[in-house]
Amino acid sequence: MTYTRSVTVDMPYEQAMERTRAALAGQGFGILTEIHVNATFAAKLGVEAADKVGAYTILRACNPGLASKALAAEPQLGALLPCNVVVRRGKDDGQTTVEAIDPQTMVQLSGSPQVREVGDDADVRLRAALSAISNSAPGS
Repeated sequence: MTYTRSVTVDMPYEQAMERTRAALAGQGFGILTEIHVNATFAAKLGVEAADKVGAYTILRACNPGLASKALAAEPQLGALLPCNVVVRRGKDDGQTTVEAIDPQTMVQLSGSPQVREVGDDADVRLRAALSAISNSAPGS
């Protein structure tokens, strides 16, 4: 089972971060927190993650309208919210990958028609955000 939606673009990491934030905002998602994996690993583990995984940031995104509908349908879904969006760049490949959880993963965990509706809406929005990032890449 594939559990993410992703796009890989030929753009610098910082530019991909900016485009990702803007694309998510354009689809009604706010960024609750940012986890800078490299800095966290360095501070907590004393290791340089960039040596192993390259630049890596986890954006914890939330669309309040969708979250409200999902929690009204199944309060347990709070364990799956907010959705994580990863922006990562390999050490030497020159490309940046943006990936988000496939909302259909949430749908598969629930039999609720309301959750399916929320998952379908979130899927459309995340695909649109990823498309906007890809379409804004140089040479697109």
